[in-house]
Amino acid sequence: MANQLRHSMQVLGLCTAVMFAGPAFAEPNDGVEGLNEAQQSFAGRFLQFQDDMDEKFFGRAGEINGGNSSDIKETIKNEYADFYVRVARGDVVEKIGRMISRVYEPKSDIQRPTTFGRYYGLDVHAKSPLMGHVHSAIVLQYYPDGTGALGGTLNLLKGAAQEEDLEYVKNALDVVFEKHGRDPAPYRNRVCNSAQEDSVQPKYHRRLACVGASFFGFPMMEVNEENFLFMTEAYSTFVSSYLDTLEARKDAPYTDEDVAKQEAMRLNWTEDQFFGDPYSSGGIAPYEVWGHAFLPPLVKF
Repeated sequence: MANQLRHSMQVLGLCTAVMFAGPAFAEPNDGVEGLNEAQQSFAGRFLQFQDDMDEKFFGRAGEINGGNSSDIKETIKNEYADFYVRVARGDVVEKIGRMISRVYEPKSDIQRPTTFGRYYGLDVHAKSPLMGHVHSAIVLQYYPDGTGALGGTLNLLKGAAQEEDLEYVKNALDVVFEKHGRDPAPYRNRVCNSAQEDSVQPKYHRRLACVGASFFGFPMMEVNEENFLFMTEAYSTFVSSYLDTLEARKDAPYTDEDVAKQEAMRLNWTEDQFFGDPYSSGGIAPYEVWGHAFLPPLVKF
């Protein structure tokens, strides 16, 4: 499993911080000059997809919040990459954070050079402890040998989330699998059963509800029309269904026990990012990037 994970990292490059960022069109140094016509088309569509997701999910959070109390964008650069972060806060969606990054030079041997790539990572932290926490990522990459890959992960940390809401999110994602003729079992197994083996320090690995999916394992998805439509729909559906349940349950009462479960969940996620995840804990993505985009709004020790 460890060898398989390392191979997966090398193919994906940096699954939390290797991608470029920008608007829905190609810019200089995006690498599109090294792509053929079909690859350029997928690259452009993926750029547009990221813009659409930003508009959709930050807009939805603002609607649920009755207006976000803040919405901040920041660019952080170092010698290896540029990172683009956006964070909004409010009374119901307590924090929604996004990270896109653009790498100029690999910083670690688990990164693979790309001719084109984008990563879009989004975390949603609800104020209510009844909602859990979503961490989601989607990536498209092309490599110098002409091959390409689609990957991603759809995680829901349970906390005090209600079983009927978890089932709602799971069923919504399963509809997408069925529509595209895919078996969810191997992708869901990666979030249900592989956690301990996929971590730098397993005791700190994120504890996930068995409702999402991971597409970072092998065999990787090649970049083609069907896979592109499946992956983008799965990503959008998963986050949207979580926000559906968050909005529906925003005024539901909760107990001190529920709050304690939320606090434990947030601490677990923070420990995962500092000590478990190989990209954040390994310093490939700077703390001021992943901390701003992905960490909970409040963590108690």
